[in-house]
Amino acid sequence: MFQPETYAVALLFMFTSMLCWGSWANTIKICPGYRFQLFYWDYVLGLIAGALLLGVTLGSFGSAGRPFFADVSHANMSHVLLAMAGGILFNVANLLLVSAIEIAGLAVAFPVGIGLALVVGALSSYILSPNGNPLLLFGGIALVVAAIVFDAIAYRLREVEHRSLTRRGVTISLLAGLLMGSFYPFVSKAMSGDDAPGPYAVTLFFVLGVVLCAIPFNYLLMRKSLDGSEPVSMEGYWKARGAWHLWGVAGGAIWCTGAVLNFVASRAHIVGPAVSYSIGQGATMISAAWGVFVWREFASASQQSRMFLVWMFIFFLCGLTAIALAPIF
Repeated sequence: MFQPETYAVALLFMFTSMLCWGSWANTIKICPGYRFQLFYWDYVLGLIAGALLLGVTLGSFGSAGRPFFADVSHANMSHVLLAMAGGILFNVANLLLVSAIEIAGLAVAFPVGIGLALVVGALSSYILSPNGNPLLLFGGIALVVAAIVFDAIAYRLREVEHRSLTRRGVTISLLAGLLMGSFYPFVSKAMSGDDAPGPYAVTLFFVLGVVLCAIPFNYLLMRKSLDGSEPVSMEGYWKARGAWHLWGVAGGAIWCTGAVLNFVASRAHIVGPAVSYSIGQGATMISAAWGVFVWREFASASQQSRMFLVWMFIFFLCGLTAIALAPIF
């Protein structure tokens, strides 16, 4: 399998991961009227396709470790279960975060959920594998969290009608953040130890965990949505446009590509999981950039709202630079 041998290549993998994680949600915007619960079935298919495609390409070539299929068959059950547990945690967190956004809006759900996930994930990953300068790493994380807060304030100021700050929305956001920050240490642990499987095989086991969890959990949300919206049936899935299914699969494949590259970069000796995860979570700002420059979400926003966006990008770039330099110094 392919494994970066220089920090430059590992850094390229991490930045590409951030771009993938911050861009996949655009596929939802291309499918107006397609309920997220139905979109999610196609998204899961995309995760499977992405894990297999990268496994038979990057995972099967190169001089590091075993080829993809040999690695999958060689993995012991403890490593498989750790990776699947990470997939289950991610799946629940992902669905809860979407529900929190529907209830409380981006201005609440993102800073609470993603901000908490970044802190929990980076801290727990650093405890497991303390790579990188801690001052630069956690200083950079603090700047990125501040950027997320500025992003939330900008969205809040843009809204014509502010949503009420319900305890339910905040609680779901907190729970989503805790779970989203907890999945990465399981994945990291699955790739650690003697004779552990590599990141390509671990990604496949991770995706299997997502699938096993999505079948009951997403079906439950179809019947009883947390945001109080009308139930949705599978009939809507079969009647959806073919292009919507393709975009859903593409969304899952894009996210999975980001995950594989992030997991691979985390195994580079100089990087470590805390740095890799932290840069990957900069995806929030990539998503914001899509909203600002492509979808023109702030075209009619106030000057004050746009000013917070400027500060968001300044803090984000400074934080990202600090995190990227942490392994070097």
